[in-house]
This record gives sequence, structure tokens and C-alpha cells, in this order.
Amino acid sequence: MPFAEIDLTQIEDEKMRQLVGSLLNIIEDLSANVSRLQEDNQRLRDEVNHLKGEQGKPDIKPPKKPLTNHSSETERHQPRKHRKKKKRAEIKIDREEVLEVDQTILPPDADFKGYHEIVVQEIALRTDNILFRKEKFHSPSEGKIYLAPMPAGYIGTFGPNLRAQVLILHYACQMTEAKIHTWLKQIGIDISEGTISNMLIKGHDPFHQEESESYEASLAGSPWQHIDDTGTRVNGENHYCHIVDSPLATHYQTTPSKSRLNVIDVLSNGRRQRFRCNDEAFQIMKKLKTPQYALKKLAKLSRNQDYDQDFMDHWLSANLPRLNDLQQRTILSSMAIAAYHAQTDYPVVKLLICDDAPQFRWITDELALCWIHEGRHYKKLSPVIPYHQKQQQRFLRAFWRFYKRLNSYRDKPTSEHAMWLERYFDRLFATRTGYEALDKLISRTQNHKIQLLKVLTHPEIPLHNNSAELGARQRVRKRKISFGPRVKDGVQAWDTFMSLVATTKKLGVNFHDYILDRIMGTGDILPLPDLIEAQAQQLNLGASWQTT
Repeated sequence: MPFAEIDLTQIEDEKMRQLVGSLLNIIEDLSANVSRLQEDNQRLRDEVNHLKGEQGKPDIKPPKKPLTNHSSETERHQPRKHRKKKKRAEIKIDREEVLEVDQTILPPDADFKGYHEIVVQEIALRTDNILFRKEKFHSPSEGKIYLAPMPAGYIGTFGPNLRAQVLILHYACQMTEAKIHTWLKQIGIDISEGTISNMLIKGHDPFHQEESESYEASLAGSPWQHIDDTGTRVNGENHYCHIVDSPLATHYQTTPSKSRLNVIDVLSNGRRQRFRCNDEAFQIMKKLKTPQYALKKLAKLSRNQDYDQDFMDHWLSANLPRLNDLQQRTILSSMAIAAYHAQTDYPVVKLLICDDAPQFRWITDELALCWIHEGRHYKKLSPVIPYHQKQQQRFLRAFWRFYKRLNSYRDKPTSEHAMWLERYFDRLFATRTGYEALDKLISRTQNHKIQLLKVLTHPEIPLHNNSAELGARQRVRKRKISFGPRVKDGVQAWDTFMSLVATTKKLGVNFHDYILDRIMGTGDILPLPDLIEAQAQQLNLGASWQTT
């Protein structure tokens, strides 16, 4: 039988079928090992050549899209009927101009038949430099100077429109400071790069305050949140940017690490962290395998009292000096989770939608895993055996069929449909193909059943974490363009304005109009927390929690 035509289901003898299946898996493993060894060998050869002063193998990209594309867009995408919008309906008309026909070229019998209208979009890029002549009065009796105030929004020697454009170009359009400087100079603005830098990161306390209040309004308006993180650089050092996202708002927050303690800090909106040693904390510590002698010592702490960081650091060093750093972090994170759940000063997230990263576990009552992440593991398999390739393709089709059925359930959820889908899940992920790598992934998905089927209990939550991942992608793109902030003000400005760009988009607010409204102080656009609260009432994102 040709190698490509091997089909284990056609082998009647059980022992022979198991033997051939084992041999195919051995070939698969050996092939994967050979590929890894070839890559390592080429890397070592390149390194030797570099040490000799020679060049390594050139990294020439293939002309076509590589076969290792792990995107699942094709499988899960459900095409929608395209409806072309009328272009003119969305265009604001600023002025009208009547164009006349030269009367000398018209014949005597020409009759006027109205107008043929064409909408032309145009912008005017020019300076609007103003010389303000401020009236000045002096009162000899009071010894005081009276000076006419500047109009609203005018601070220093640069107007509100210019300052708004700098913020929009940098944070919404992701233009670098150097390019903004070049653009302004070409228009005719006399400004330094240092002044542009100060415009971008300094004097934005009202924006920071509104973004913080918007984030808390989003936490209060939705019991579930997407969360993800991505690496970022602060003054050349590695940090992490956390993205917390819902249909109401997007929040960016940069921290030195992505530990569980930092995630709690992000969900607490940067409040001073507290620690509580109650029953919940002990349950988490036991699950995370905290030593028994440490648990006995911790039992002496009060169950109903919150402790601050300084107290806990001193207590741990005095009472549990033998614990290593990981064990201490485990204790602190467990107590921080307990304190986070016990407090009533700010909203507590009930469910996180995320990937399977360990720092997201235990923080919320419930956890929903991303189906797109789960499907990506299957697409990353690169079998060389034709029979295994067929098994992979067949299972992937079944995987995405089930995904689409879950999506259909979200539209019209019923208890009967939920029970049927749960049984379907059990049957599908009990499949054994004989391809060991694939079977291990199927078992892995089976073990994540509770987290992957949260949608059956909460139909309003999405099946994927794309919203937070797209937010992370924006930070990655900005990181590639601008590398990273260098000072604390820069970090805060990056986080705040990236959050405001994403949040205004969700609320249907034009970011340009929003920035100009806040700089001018006109107040035409309502506070974002009020808009978020109104949208939360309309969307009712916690409907399933209200019925339980």
C-alpha cells in the first residue's frame, strides 16, 4: 500500500492497527525532531560564520504567504450581505458655490434646467496665527494691573486647535513626534520638538481623571471584561501593558510585570493594594500548594481585617523568612484576591474572558477561555503523515462547526439547547484519532470544558477574546513606531490617550471633536462616564447574572 494511502480504519487486525498507528506517531515525532535539529544546526552554523567574520545564511522571505498561517478567520467567519452606503449622506457640507455657464457660448434657445450637484471634499491646511491685543488698565489707588483674559482654550503661545491636532496625530494616528514637528514646520508653525513632547505628556490631569472615571463606569456597567497584556518598554526597560476591554470602554495600564498582583492592581484601577487572610485566601493558597507550616502561621492573622503592603512585607520577613520569592508572591496574591472580593468601594469583575495565562486564574469568580486561542493550537500542528493531515483537517472542521453552533445559541439561548450543546461537546472532545499530538490537544480542550462553555450560562459574553487582542495590537503598533515612553508622565499619557481613543470609538464619539471640546471647555460632549452609563443600561451586559 502506498504511504499516502494508509488509513488505519481499513486495517481489520486490532494489534496490527495499533502497531501501524504507533509507527506513524514515531515517524511524526522523528520528523518534528529533525526539523528542530536542522533549525538549531543552521543557527549554529550562522553563529560560527559570524565569529569567523563571514555572513550567515540570508534570511530570504518566501514570495507567498507561508503555510504556517494560524489564523482561524476563514473557518469561523460567517459572511454577511454587503450593503453599500450612500457616500454623500455622511459628508458634511460646509459651503456652497454656484458655478455658472459662460453665457456667450449658449445658443439662443438654451433653457435653464436647474443644477447638477457634485460634492467635493477639501481641507484647508494653513496657519491662523493671532496677535491678541489685551487691554491693560492700572489702578493707582489699588496698585493693581487689570489685564483682559485670554479666550477659552488659549494657554501659552499655541492655540487649542494646534494642541488638539498634536494629540490626535500622535495618539489616534500614531505619528511620531519628529514627523509631527516636520508637518507643523511645513505648514509654517514655529515650534520645537521639546514643546511638542510637553504638549503630548504634560498638563493632562483632566483627561487622566475622565479616563479613570470612564474605566470605573465600564467596570460597573459590565460584570464581564476582556483582558490581555503585551510587552512594552519604559525608558528602555521591559514592562507590560494590560488591556481591559468591554463593549463600553477600553482601558490601557502599564505595570512593571504581568503577575497576578499586577492584574489585581489593574482591575482595582491603581488603588492602594490591600490584603486579607480569610477563608477564600486559604482556599487559594492551598490550591497553589503553599507550605503547611506557612498556613499555620498565617492562621494567626485576623480574618476580617485588611493589611497594607508595608505590614505584609514586615510580617512575612519576621514570621516566614524561609519562604522563597515565589511562595511569598503566592501568599500575597491569594490575600489580595480575597481583599479585592471583600471590598465594596469599587466594582468587582465577576468574569474575565482571556487566554489560559496563569496570572488570570483565581482573580474572578468565573473564567471564560477564548475559542480562537483554543483553535490556534490545532492549526499549529504540522503533521507530515498524510493520514494525520486528514485527521487534523477533519477535526478542525468539526471544531469550527461546533463553534458556529455556540454562536447560534447566543442569539436564542434555551436550557434545552444548552444541554444539547454540552452533550455535543462531550462527544466531540472524546474523539481519539490515533494521531498522538492531536489527541493530546483534544484532551486538553476537554479539560477546559467549564471555561469554554461559560457562554451556556452567560449568553451575552463573546466566544473569543478578539476585542482585547485588537487593543493589544494597537499598543504593539505604537511600540514599533515610537518605541516607548521614557518618563512617568509619558507612560500615563500613553495609557490615557490610547484608552480615550478606543473608548470614544465604542461610544460613537468623534475623537477630534472630543479633544477639541475638552481643550476649549465648551462642554458640548457629555462626560464619557455618563455616556458609558447610558450605554450600559441599553446593552444590559449582565442580564444572565440578574436572573441567577
